[in-house]
Amino acid sequence: MSAPTSEERRDELAGRLAAVRERLDAAARAAGRDPSDVALLTVTKFFPASDAVLLHELGCECFGESREQEASAKIAEFRESVDAPVEWHMIGRVQRNKARAVARWAHTVHSVDSLRLVQAFEKGVRAALDAGERTAPLRALLQVSLDGDRERGGVVAEDLPALAEAVAASEVLELGGLMGVPPLGWEPERAFEQLHDMHARFLQDHPAAAELSAGMSGDLEHAVRWGSTCVRVGTAVLGYRPLA
Repeated sequence: MSAPTSEERRDELAGRLAAVRERLDAAARAAGRDPSDVALLTVTKFFPASDAVLLHELGCECFGESREQEASAKIAEFRESVDAPVEWHMIGRVQRNKARAVARWAHTVHSVDSLRLVQAFEKGVRAALDAGERTAPLRALLQVSLDGDRERGGVVAEDLPALAEAVAASEVLELGGLMGVPPLGWEPERAFEQLHDMHARFLQDHPAAAELSAGMSGDLEHAVRWGSTCVRVGTAVLGYRPLA
């Protein structure tokens, strides 16, 4: 079977994107929320820059990546075709030695989960600002662990206040809010209800950190019901990953 042409791929993406937007609209209205309060972050990891270009033509302005090396190359290629401001978000776990590179291109990082990573990003953002590679602070979302398992990423509840204070005190980082992923084996309703309650308590100390990044292709309706302001959708828009 031959590879789809650019026009065929554009039509495919347009249909998928419309379907996801309809799901988001219906989920928000069912929850008594304004659909405009829930942003769609299109996750382009493992897909080529050409798909991001087509999605931009279809109205997408925010893209999510999970691997620094792939993202850097993809963004450079994307910018050869698109001369317009878009947001690139880092949604995957970040090793401290990659923080400098991520700081060159990321508008928002969804996976900040340790003080040492905060320190690494502070150094990276300062260097990027000094080099003229960015002009604004890096927006940071704190990834929380809902089951207390530190090995799978995410800050545990008892360490969240100190982590939040470190980001809030930074001159080059902006505390945006929280991010969460349902633990393995958990029902989405249970996970997102717990995340919602955690975020509500968090807002008492950090009222401006209103972002709640939660929900993906298979569970976005549950996430929207429990207050997600940003759903991270890859498969439902782009199809199954072309690379292992």
